[in-house]
Amino acid sequence: MSSNINPNNIDGTYPVAGQDNDSQGFRDNFTNTKTNFTYAADEITDLQNKAVLKAALTGTTLNNDMGGSILSNAQLQDMSESKVSLGTVTGNQTVNFAAGSYYTLTTSGSVSLSFTNPSASGTLSRWRVQITVSNINHTMSVTAATNMVGTSNIQGYVAVSAASGTVTFNKTGTYEFEFETSDGGSNISMFDLNRNRDPIFLPSYEDVASAGACSLAKTVSGFTTAGAETATLAAGYEGQIKILIGESVVAGNMVVTVTNPGWKASGTGTITFTNAGYGQSVILMYINSAWYVISTGPDGSNNYPVLA
Repeated sequence: MSSNINPNNIDGTYPVAGQDNDSQGFRDNFTNTKTNFTYAADEITDLQNKAVLKAALTGTTLNNDMGGSILSNAQLQDMSESKVSLGTVTGNQTVNFAAGSYYTLTTSGSVSLSFTNPSASGTLSRWRVQITVSNINHTMSVTAATNMVGTSNIQGYVAVSAASGTVTFNKTGTYEFEFETSDGGSNISMFDLNRNRDPIFLPSYEDVASAGACSLAKTVSGFTTAGAETATLAAGYEGQIKILIGESVVAGNMVVTVTNPGWKASGTGTITFTNAGYGQSVILMYINSAWYVISTGPDGSNNYPVLA
């Protein structure tokens, strides 16, 4: 804005020394001086209320809240972002954009992240979360208002619904994820920043219990039977490789029921690890929404798993 202060409406040559001067000139100068002081006070107060400051003005508290106004054509240098340390936690954790954009936490149990106070729809909000997993049994759940986006190749991610899912970890350590939204939190995109995005999930292994489900977050599922047992394998992710091994199937068959088997026209299929001994194996790959057998391996007696 242009200033309303007018230094030219004050007659600096008045009064004239050595002669009688009309009092109206004094009144005009006093009035114009007061008017200009009023303009100055209003404009200084306006600046104090609206300006971005390096430090608080005397008697005030610094507040550089720009209220969502646009900062354009600027060059940034030596900029930092606010960090929020949640500490060692378990259960529900709030990731509040208004408090900071970088969060750190260490798990003492499974955690569930919710994302609050993003900027208005049409602008981008971004959270980065560093999570230190202290036990592989600890999981991380995430929830958006409507959809979690870009999760199909997140290692260990299993969708609970379109709006939420849970990440499992195959080893302890520190992981970083980034989340962003441009519609006020309705849809949140998820990025795994420091792990292999390939859904092969190497290295990872589990020993599947009787009547258990083979984890889609593990590459290898092994079976050790104490009698006739069963297990299940759900639909996978496009391009995923899954290895099943009959480590010790000597007291009864292990029958794995497979969703979307590539060796059948429809329905479910089964892979039977016979009770002949040790080491029967199957390598599967999920292609075009079906599990296809890439290879099978025999046990020491040359007995192969049976597909049906």
